[in-house]
Amino acid sequence: MSWPSVRMRRTSPRGIDRMCKRLAVACACLALLISAHQALAEGGFEARADLPPLLEFNDGSVVQTRAQLERRKKEVSELLQRYFIGTFPDKAPALLSAKVLQERRGEDGSLRRRVQLTFDTPKKAAFEVRVWVPKGEGPFPILLTQPRYYQLRWAELALERGYIACLYPGVDSHHREKDFPRYESVWRDFRREYPEATWSEISTKAWLASRSLDYLLAPSSGYRFAPGKVGIIGFSRYGKQSLIAAAFDERITSVVARSPGSPGSSPYRFTSRNTCAEAPRDFPSEWFLPSLRAYTGREHELPIDAHGWYALIAPRRCLIHTAHNDGSEPTFAVERAYLEGRKVYALLGHPDNLRVLYRPGQHGPVTEEQRRRNMEWFDLSFGRGTAKQEDFPEELIHHFDWEAWKKGAAGEELRRRFTPTEAAGDAARRERIRWLLGDSPTRLAGEQRRDFITPEESAMMTHDRWQVGGTSRVPVRFGGGVRGNVYFKTESPGPAPAVIWLHPYSYHSGYNEGYGVQGTTVYHRLAAAGYIVLAYDQCGFGLRLLEGRDFYSRAPHWSRLGRMVADVSAAADFLIDGKGAAKGALPKIAGDQVYVLGFSVGGMVGLYAAALDERLAGVASFGGFTPMRTDTAAATGGLRRLWQWHALAPRLGLFDGSESEIPLDYDDVLALVAPRPCLVYAAKRDRELNPTAVSECVDRARKAWTSRGAPGGLEFHSPDDIGRFQRAQHELFLRWLRERK
Repeated sequence: MSWPSVRMRRTSPRGIDRMCKRLAVACACLALLISAHQALAEGGFEARADLPPLLEFNDGSVVQTRAQLERRKKEVSELLQRYFIGTFPDKAPALLSAKVLQERRGEDGSLRRRVQLTFDTPKKAAFEVRVWVPKGEGPFPILLTQPRYYQLRWAELALERGYIACLYPGVDSHHREKDFPRYESVWRDFRREYPEATWSEISTKAWLASRSLDYLLAPSSGYRFAPGKVGIIGFSRYGKQSLIAAAFDERITSVVARSPGSPGSSPYRFTSRNTCAEAPRDFPSEWFLPSLRAYTGREHELPIDAHGWYALIAPRRCLIHTAHNDGSEPTFAVERAYLEGRKVYALLGHPDNLRVLYRPGQHGPVTEEQRRRNMEWFDLSFGRGTAKQEDFPEELIHHFDWEAWKKGAAGEELRRRFTPTEAAGDAARRERIRWLLGDSPTRLAGEQRRDFITPEESAMMTHDRWQVGGTSRVPVRFGGGVRGNVYFKTESPGPAPAVIWLHPYSYHSGYNEGYGVQGTTVYHRLAAAGYIVLAYDQCGFGLRLLEGRDFYSRAPHWSRLGRMVADVSAAADFLIDGKGAAKGALPKIAGDQVYVLGFSVGGMVGLYAAALDERLAGVASFGGFTPMRTDTAAATGGLRRLWQWHALAPRLGLFDGSESEIPLDYDDVLALVAPRPCLVYAAKRDRELNPTAVSECVDRARKAWTSRGAPGGLEFHSPDDIGRFQRAQHELFLRWLRERK
């Protein structure tokens, strides 16, 4: 939290007033944060990497009946208000009047109205809505949405299909719609009316959707609506708003949230800094409670996460419409929330009422076909048209059936006992690493590819969004059909060192950095500093997302981790020996100076690759590992993250519950890197690892460098910081790299 600096002597009265307001906001944030921590202690919540179970009370007891679920919903509602959206007024105000400001008939026979609604608040606050009524006798279902320009077509489609469409003042304060004045700001009027409520911008506007519904459903309004058939739809920030509206108003019986991101469809536990997606610190202005920002890097301490909306909406229909490469919501995060939410729907007997609908592409644009699919969900919800449940099958990208894998891979035979547990010498270490990585097939998926990343794909993945002056990008291809880009300083004087960049758990964006960029991305920053950078999406990420989904059906005896390590060696083949192709001229590369840089899962992959490929001149691993034999804590998620959640190394699952018997650990991996330079970075507040265990592991590995005449070759940093890879970490790596010359 940043506190204002007050300098009375040189500050104008207006400036003093602004600083006082900032101080008041800071104090309020601190108070909310203290309150949240007190609640954490009182509720007995434990930090956990996985989502807090929706079918488990705060005290740990299990929800088994519908009656118990109602009590759990109350807990979830209170937690979401306390940590995310703030509290609502105790009682909704009565509707005092509905004044029709304008009315006209459309060419299609529809009736279109502007209506001013006035409510019984202390100052009789009012707002305007637009209501479009189709031609006919009805009864008609209702669809609510916010009149952002790209959402108006949903209202038109609804009208064409015989829905009453209502455009309410939910426009974001960062947006403006000239045909809908004050639709972005009237929420402030109502917040001033209820000073005791702590609600945020998005939750206030969700509440306004409910007040609009008060009017539409009132008998005195005269609308011929179909009882129990009310939908709401929104895109991105409006998807968040729609989920919240549905969560707190049971009259809304179906919701479509298109790409609502974090904290909508995507829990912060699986986005944030280690995925290059949205962290609590990234939401603008007053979307959510200011105290929520303090959980950046500590998301696992939240006693509820974005999946809580599903508990409150269930069993009503809810569709999350997301894209494979949506910059706002990693598919892995979406699915983790969906799977937990599905349990609530199953308990209530309606598992099909919650769905994730995938589409290719990015966050936008919204196409007509996509809008049609959205409307079909509402038709299905309300028993209209030709839409069927089979049109919305359950589709999972990241589900991994480990038990089926174990059976198919003869798992009991795989669980070899290495005696002794500790490896004796480098040959034994390599054998154990290769055992863990599995057996590669004779043919690699994608090896027949001969294309490069297209300009359209690069634009979608925003590869050039943070480009700095004087750098160039050339698409390349290497290995088993791996496509990437090489970044370099345009005016390169001669052979330059090269860096292979390995990204974190950024399923949606691959190697590109999204949220949290400070100045520029690591690959542009390194290129501007004179280094040649090879960047590509690892197996199962970015443009290779579906490769991960299909991996084990094609290579059941290998591992995704094995494929990722093999791709690093193929990258080295390209940089050192020229094995591959480039769509343009590349600068000269110093083949004896090819380094690997990785963050999070990339840091882990880089260590394994450097351990097995001696051509790599050195490796830097930022937040890349925590020792496996002691990784059992709920706060990190334990090894289950690797063998089940992310399906990276299934053979580790054979040691579930007996981790101490795993035949290797990271001191073995590090020892194989020696005497080459190695940088290990493990921040003390990185929720993905145990920094003490990492430090002890590094200390055990140091003897390998000492015995090989390079006692200073292993550099370790453990600052008092959260897990992240931003400007300071980039610059640390650059300093380390320059010292290698």
